[in-house]
Amino acid sequence: MFTGLIEEVGTVLRTLPCDRSLGLAIGARRVLEDLRVGGSIAVDGACLTVVGRDAVSFTVELSEETLKCTTLGGLRGSAPVNLERPLTPVTRLGGHFVTGHVDGVGALLSREARGHSHWFRFAVPADLEPLLVPKGSVAVDGVSLTLAALEPGTFAVAVIPHTLAATSLGTKQPGDPVNLETDILGKYVQRLLALGGP
Repeated sequence: MFTGLIEEVGTVLRTLPCDRSLGLAIGARRVLEDLRVGGSIAVDGACLTVVGRDAVSFTVELSEETLKCTTLGGLRGSAPVNLERPLTPVTRLGGHFVTGHVDGVGALLSREARGHSHWFRFAVPADLEPLLVPKGSVAVDGVSLTLAALEPGTFAVAVIPHTLAATSLGTKQPGDPVNLETDILGKYVQRLLALGGP
């Protein structure tokens, strides 16, 4: 479980061919402090297992499902990625509950400066649209954000300067794909209603 508060922006050093999958070597500093092989880490919002590490990087392997449901298969050397270690029992929950199980891929449609913040508008897949609510939470590439506007097929967020500087969102341009994870509470409500309610 994660919060969507990014700890650092890492760098893809190289891709690694694996048996029927793909591996990524990611350069980092802060998250390496207590990162262990077999542990979890969120990379652009996708929860992955660390399969190797050294003093300056760690390695993850992407399953076929991860390649199908996220943007990670398209990452190449020097690409910035948002990194977050899992919650510990004493961690403050400053964002929202982020599982690291990406629901789908959206795309940045536009970004514009509005005062001190930036207004980002994203396209959202139709099956995820019912799980978004005004002023609700969404994780974009693992970053916990609040929906500022919701329209058919799109949603918008206001990104403050700190978030632009501390995450990879500042590098995103219109047309860029992003990993989306909707709020887990909405998923449970949707499932409950689909089964006829309590």
